[in-house]
Amino acid sequence: MKTALSAALAAQGYDTLTQVQEAVTAPELAEADLLVSAQTGSGKTVGFGLAIAPTLLGEDEAFGPSGAPLGLVIAPTRELAMQVRRELTWLYREAGAYLASCVGGMDPRDERRALERGTHIVVATPGRLRDHIERGAIDLSAIRAVVLDEADEMLDMGFREDLEFILSSVPEERRTLLFSATVPPMIAKLAKNFQRDSVRITTVAEATQHDDIDYHALSVMPRDAEKAIINVLRYYEAPNAIVFANTRAMVARLTARLSNRGLNVVSLSGELSQSERTNALQAMRDGRAQICVATDVAARGIDLPKLDLVVHAELPSNHETLLHRSGRTGRAGRKGVSALIVPPSAFKKAQRLLKWAKVEAEWGPAPSADAVLARDSERMMADPAWSEPVSEGEAAPVAELTDKFSAEQLAAAYLRLYRGQHSAPEELGEVNQAGPRPTRDFGPSVWFSISGGRDAGAEVRRIMPMLCKAGNITKDEIGAIRIQDTETFVEIAERAVAGFIKALDGRMEIETGSELTRLDKPPVLKGGKPGFKGKPRHEKKPHRGQGGPRGDYSKSDKPDWDKKPKWDKPRDEKPREDKPKFEKPAKPKAAPTDWDDAPAPRKKKPKGEPKGGAPKHRGPREDRHEGAVSERKPRHKPDGKPGRKGADKPKGPPPPKGKANSKKNKARAAAAKAAKSGKGGDAVPRRPKS
Repeated sequence: MKTALSAALAAQGYDTLTQVQEAVTAPELAEADLLVSAQTGSGKTVGFGLAIAPTLLGEDEAFGPSGAPLGLVIAPTRELAMQVRRELTWLYREAGAYLASCVGGMDPRDERRALERGTHIVVATPGRLRDHIERGAIDLSAIRAVVLDEADEMLDMGFREDLEFILSSVPEERRTLLFSATVPPMIAKLAKNFQRDSVRITTVAEATQHDDIDYHALSVMPRDAEKAIINVLRYYEAPNAIVFANTRAMVARLTARLSNRGLNVVSLSGELSQSERTNALQAMRDGRAQICVATDVAARGIDLPKLDLVVHAELPSNHETLLHRSGRTGRAGRKGVSALIVPPSAFKKAQRLLKWAKVEAEWGPAPSADAVLARDSERMMADPAWSEPVSEGEAAPVAELTDKFSAEQLAAAYLRLYRGQHSAPEELGEVNQAGPRPTRDFGPSVWFSISGGRDAGAEVRRIMPMLCKAGNITKDEIGAIRIQDTETFVEIAERAVAGFIKALDGRMEIETGSELTRLDKPPVLKGGKPGFKGKPRHEKKPHRGQGGPRGDYSKSDKPDWDKKPKWDKPRDEKPREDKPKFEKPAKPKAAPTDWDDAPAPRKKKPKGEPKGGAPKHRGPREDRHEGAVSERKPRHKPDGKPGRKGADKPKGPPPPKGKANSKKNKARAAAAKAAKSGKGGDAVPRRPKS
């Protein structure tokens, strides 16, 4: 290791390197591409800073004049990029390195001026770096090493195309280091395409990670979730704490609620500008604020030196996010607490997250108001001011107070003033279930038989309270209840049998008609097993059309194909009543007596004559007889040509509707009548358009 880097580590208080730092700085990996799985808080920032130092410096102890950048570090968020820059600044200070940042939310003109002046290492976010490359504001021809920090998070945020564009723009003769909490297929594909024979390094096993973090799963009622957050913050009184929420709306809500309670709180979410985010983090670092309410993306990469508490106001969507959140605390050897607020509806989800994250959590209720006040008293009594002697400047006021007030009055006044400086805790309701119920070992038992089963309408919900009431036992002392067709079997713990029989007072029945019999051994139920309910699958009779174990019918269920079905029975041969059968009368045919009287043959129509000939019209009904001639005239259009039905009617508006005594309606009715009689012509007034 370079002397300048060793001096920087010693000045920062590094006595030993972490596991990931030792792994990436191995001498045999000095020029190799690395694919590193490193969890949050494992010291990977300093680790890759030490890993790329030999590549950037070569044989020199310090950097030369600044020009085109030699190293490139890409991070997913602005906060993480700025955090990486701060870490590398003190690490390379003795080596004389100049660092520049290219992150979204900052003035790009300032970044271009810094790049023009020259730099050794550039720390950037993918989007802003690609913008500088496309504008020609950065020269990547001298790049020797590229580091992708939190590569899995960058892919999840949709930066895959940007990363491929950036890696294609840097020289091929370079070192590429990928740091990721997990290695999904997308990360493996990225490493295959842009790394040369990369070495896979797994530093921290998931089973042993976060040893410095105590996980607490706090069961609360839904209406007390926000109150529980206040009590947790007051109970631990951490110098810095982060409260995680899933949405911006929830961040705004919690920030307002905590601020109204007198807590020093700031917020981080995607809707804030870069300057607002920077000011919020600076307020946390210099002590003006102790609580930060943030979303997952906004809090990515936050590293606060005294962050001792993480509160999950809303459970994350996956266990990886749970580990990333909790990894904000318990860093650099400090102990931390990760508290999960778990309402009843999220109980199963919390269990799954903790199981997949492979961490053990202590289940219990949230701190009550009494617990918070008791913790305040402990902190008050542990204050070193109690053991310090009275100074000369304090002697006169102390003497005045002791002369004027009693010791009890002084203690009460001090306690009131102390509690007045802190927000009062919240009262919480009782929780039905404060954690996973352990599996109960029932132990040895005795079986009883009750007369009456399924045929008599026996049900577990009726038998259980009857047993408890008649035998003076609890439901925890009752095991399995197996209801059969004609009887019911009940399992009772052996420790409660004596009291159970004594409470029955020799009657051996739990109600009238339900006799109770003690069995010497567990009953063998259907299926051949003690306590087995129902038939095994292979013994159940198949329904019609379903085969048995071998696909055929059992003997009892095999259909008799020779037997005629019910619907094939012959009908009763009852003689039907004599009913005249309808017969269509034959049409008489009159044969001509003489060929001269025969009808004339039908003549064919000449060509060109319209089909059907001249139109035929029927006359009045009384004239419809053979040889009658109709006196009705055919309908024609006004021009004299035959047309469709109703063509001879004059065009005009429909009969007027409305009041009959209306002048306008009377005029229209008269005009329509005149037109119908042929005296009015087309002088029918038109209805105005609406």
